[in-house]
Amino acid sequence: MHNVRNIVSFLLRAVVVGLAAAFLIVWWKPTLLGAAATAPAQRAQPLPPRTVVMQSFADSVARAAPAVVNIYAARVVTERRQSAPLDQLFGDYLPSYRQRVERSLGSGVIVDAKGTIVTNQHVIAGAQSIRVQLADGRIAEAAIVGQDPDTDLAVLALSIGRLPTMPMGRSDTLRVGDIVLAIGNPYGLSQTVTQGIVSATGRGQLGLATFENFIQTDAAINLGNSGGALIDVHGDLIGINTAVLNRAYGGSEGIGFAIPVNLVRGVTEQILAKGHVVRGWLGFVPQDLTPEQTAQLGIANGAGGGVTVVNILVKSPAFEAGVRPGDLITGLDGEPVQSSQDLVSKLAALKPGTEVELAGRHGSDAYLVKLAVIERPTRLARE
Repeated sequence: MHNVRNIVSFLLRAVVVGLAAAFLIVWWKPTLLGAAATAPAQRAQPLPPRTVVMQSFADSVARAAPAVVNIYAARVVTERRQSAPLDQLFGDYLPSYRQRVERSLGSGVIVDAKGTIVTNQHVIAGAQSIRVQLADGRIAEAAIVGQDPDTDLAVLALSIGRLPTMPMGRSDTLRVGDIVLAIGNPYGLSQTVTQGIVSATGRGQLGLATFENFIQTDAAINLGNSGGALIDVHGDLIGINTAVLNRAYGGSEGIGFAIPVNLVRGVTEQILAKGHVVRGWLGFVPQDLTPEQTAQLGIANGAGGGVTVVNILVKSPAFEAGVRPGDLITGLDGEPVQSSQDLVSKLAALKPGTEVELAGRHGSDAYLVKLAVIERPTRLARE
């Protein structure tokens, strides 16, 4: 009996000492209790493994790039030779001239299986020969179907057998911040792809073309990219690269412009159908008001208010209706005229023969006349 009491006493002392030691350990490092409490839960719900997500546009480029071509244009330029000082001493001599071949490079996009290529007009302007190189290495001569300097677009025809084509997307759904890719032939390097975003839409009054509605992008566009493709992340054509502002021009790097594909589609369809683009015109050249004119007329800055007539074609609809240089044009079909670009674009969208109502002022006398739109002459015809 005495031994049993000793054993029980020993066990009680051991339990008391163990509890005391456990209390001291938890008091000294309480995180051990938290780790012990949470360990089962962590084992029951293990953390998912880390994954690395990489975004690539290789599929989009593979879909679009085969339809982007390199364009090499050659034109003969006649120059007057500089007369030698000795020629001037011995009397008058007939001036002498020399001819040289001027070459330019650019890019283009095949838009249908028939071999229709869209490019910039300035790439092939005045060219006597145009050579096209496909992405697969084939080379062939191309013929000019039609040109539209007013939008800086041209359409070429290529006949070389089976051809890749680029699907046309939509430019009216573009948003600032959308990712875009530029594909072209910069500096003759061929098939170069650069990435950027849409920086702005509807850019105008840049002095690059008569009708301007450019997509602005920071995708790198360099010499030789003109006429190349601006595509979206799906590989659809959304614009034709046409210009870039650089430091020599007074701009900065990362500012390029592309003609929206909706405009490209309309111009291409008209050139293929008629050889040129048919636009409406009234026969006069408008110009935005200067700050001095705006102040004299009492028009608030940025409020529009009309445009002035700076030139007019004799016997044109506007001239026959009594419009004269110096007049202020304030409205078209009941809508106010905000700018010269606004007026020219609205008239250009009308079919020849359409009757319009023009509101204006000759000095202090206001007038409202009705006249019929005629076809606008192209810049090539005017030159």
